Amino acid sequence: MRKLLAFSAVWMTLAIAAQSTWAEPAGKTFTKDVAPILFKNCVACHRPGEVAPMSLLDYETVRPWAKSIRKAVLSRKMPPWFADPAFGAFANDPRLSDQEISTIKAWVDGGSPEGDPRDLPPKPAFVEGWKLGKPDIVIDIGQDFAVAPGNDAYEYFTVPTNFTEGKWIRAAEILPGNRQVVHHVHVSLVMENNKVDGADSKTTAFRTQTGQFWEVKVGLSRVRLDAPVVDDACANAPTELQNLSGFEEGSFTAMLPGKAPDVFGDKTPKWIPAGAKLRFQVHYAKVETPQTDRTRVGFYLASRPPERPMRRFDLRNRYFLIPAGAANHEVKRCYEFESDKLLVSITPHMHYRGKDARYELVRPNGRRETLLYVSPYNFEWQLLYRFREPIYVEKGSRMIVTFHYDNSPNHRGNPDPTQVVRWGDRSEDEMMTSWIEYLDAGPSSFSRQTVTETAARARPAGP
Repeated sequence: MRKLLAFSAVWMTLAIAAQSTWAEPAGKTFTKDVAPILFKNCVACHRPGEVAPMSLLDYETVRPWAKSIRKAVLSRKMPPWFADPAFGAFANDPRLSDQEISTIKAWVDGGSPEGDPRDLPPKPAFVEGWKLGKPDIVIDIGQDFAVAPGNDAYEYFTVPTNFTEGKWIRAAEILPGNRQVVHHVHVSLVMENNKVDGADSKTTAFRTQTGQFWEVKVGLSRVRLDAPVVDDACANAPTELQNLSGFEEGSFTAMLPGKAPDVFGDKTPKWIPAGAKLRFQVHYAKVETPQTDRTRVGFYLASRPPERPMRRFDLRNRYFLIPAGAANHEVKRCYEFESDKLLVSITPHMHYRGKDARYELVRPNGRRETLLYVSPYNFEWQLLYRFREPIYVEKGSRMIVTFHYDNSPNHRGNPDPTQVVRWGDRSEDEMMTSWIEYLDAGPSSFSRQTVTETAARARPAGP
């Protein structure tokens, strides 16, 4: 009997061992664990023909980069996102969860195995380079433009839409014809009667700047070194300097490095009137050999007219001066809200010396809150920050925009720390720009409860 029990015990031990041998491995694999994360968060950029340096669609292309991927996600360098988490909540926040980061780390630490090919999920489908899928309408710049070698160039192309009736646009995507030369693009509406969506059109923001304080060379404008200096446009600015108060009308859609296509929403689309023309402003980067480009914009139609269309206003201070070697130079711009608005998104724009950007709101009752703090700013990833819920702003509120610039030798990518820097079109110059999407909102269109909840979410300004 004892021998039988002993034999049974041994048999059960061997059976359990054999069973554990055939159980699913505890380690993470590419096909089952890692590919779903990459497909959801990374391959819109990391695929052939896109801006990222390598594709993450296949195990064969991912495996050589495994350790670099581990380092990038642990440091939260990738996916790129620069909003300080202490301020605001954003609908397009692409940061990986702690669990997703842990999965990638465990996979790399475990030797980066491929796993069972049958576990691989379907790859995301992309249409002819369009991230949003096939557009309903496509309009290009009207020519195969020859890009000459040499310096940066800003070129303008005005083309008809040939729309016989107005159209509501829920999304727009700009597709460069030649990614080697197209740095960024703005597309604005041009109307014969100078009106867009019933409002006066003031599309001066993306025209070449001229006047006594400006110089223009090869189509590129910049503020003269001897022009008046206004680092703090929130204080009393000289009246002869334009656009240091109020706002300028923004472009209809834009393509910037690292920025996703513009999705306005089916319930809050933008309007293109019948007979409108499109003006493309294309920034061509410096190239060594002749190139050609035929950039396009794709429009996606909304299913119905909205209660409130999406709009955009731009804020700029063009008259700052950054001293040579300055490591933390501050530039400000303010805006007084002339009506109630719902803020939808904010996009800060600087060049190589950009360091950080802060957006504060001072409400009529004196309450001050930080809506967005971007630190560090990265010229290679000019991101739009879309609020998870629109921010209600009462008439009489004041927005304070504060940018810092690092013109010191220690700032990576600084073209020349020995130079005094002013506003200019070239990447070596600087800009101080904010693109802000909003919806009109009267007091009756926004409930008291929602206003209370919005105010409750406000945080102190911080450092």
